[in-house]
Amino acid sequence: MCGTPFKNILPERIQRFASGAFSKNTTKQYSNAAVINSLAMLEVKALKKRYGKVVAVDDVSLRAGASETIGLLGPNGAGKTTTVSMIAGLFPPDSGEVLIDGSPLRGDTDPVKRKIGLVPQNIALYDELTALDNLIFLGALYELHGATIKRAIAEALDLVGLSDRAKDKVGTFSGGMKRRLNLAAALLHDPQILLLDEPTVGVDPQSRNAIFDNLETLKKRGKTLVYTTHYMEEAERLCDRIVIIDHGKVIANDTLHGLHRMLPVSNVLAVELEKMDGFQPERLRALPEVVSAEVKDGVLRIGLHELTRGAPIVLTWLSENGCAYQHVVSERPDLETVFLTLTGRSLRDA
Repeated sequence: MCGTPFKNILPERIQRFASGAFSKNTTKQYSNAAVINSLAMLEVKALKKRYGKVVAVDDVSLRAGASETIGLLGPNGAGKTTTVSMIAGLFPPDSGEVLIDGSPLRGDTDPVKRKIGLVPQNIALYDELTALDNLIFLGALYELHGATIKRAIAEALDLVGLSDRAKDKVGTFSGGMKRRLNLAAALLHDPQILLLDEPTVGVDPQSRNAIFDNLETLKKRGKTLVYTTHYMEEAERLCDRIVIIDHGKVIANDTLHGLHRMLPVSNVLAVELEKMDGFQPERLRALPEVVSAEVKDGVLRIGLHELTRGAPIVLTWLSENGCAYQHVVSERPDLETVFLTLTGRSLRDA
């Protein structure tokens, strides 16, 4: 819908769309209360997609319920966007299926798609139109008009903090503002499931935090969110469960806490000793809960199975052996470490 042929005819038709002149049926709206039940709101079963000899998605499965955020984490080219496109019904998988609120998704024109909102990686807006006109047109594609579209637009713009810029052309917006308006467009038909394909690419920290706040609000309203990213900190902040994808395959699917349990070291205790000369870190490795011990950049770093039990043991041992220390900090391995452990390489090198 962002192609050149529409460029010159959109402005004069915007009001006709809004008035319902092109609408044949009234769009059915789905309330949050109606869709929250014991079934998974979204269930993906063994999706596969091949492009020639390249297997883009290989047996990807996941589940998500109401008020749950699932993160699809992986490097560029891992298969995240292809997976989201199949969930959205943009093209069919070679095998496997997608269930929306228990109903199989049957292609691009399936009515069940109205429960899905898609925030694409590429911004799907017209720079020459105002934010308001963009939303009127996009809402009309869902057969929203009259008081319904006015209310939906007002609520969406209020959520993303752009109410005061409604009559400004999108071409005057910053990249972060366009990303926020892109999110607003996906919310007009009040979808229960929101698919977000790297929605913060290229935005400033302030706009990124604003988008995070928007998503946390939507989650509190009972929405199901599927969030693709290759930024570790985003997945750690937003997601209840994280699905790590590498070369089209799921290599881990768990909560953040569960992913950390996969690591040989759950926590690292960093200790600054007053005197480091002659200290032998290998002596600590015989202690219970200690997995590793090394001196790096003048700091003693001890890997522990479990912090609550391990830290007192280590600190008591240091005191009893005359090793005075000035500063102690506990660190938890991040998702980069998880990815490195599972694949043998860093996320950014994948």
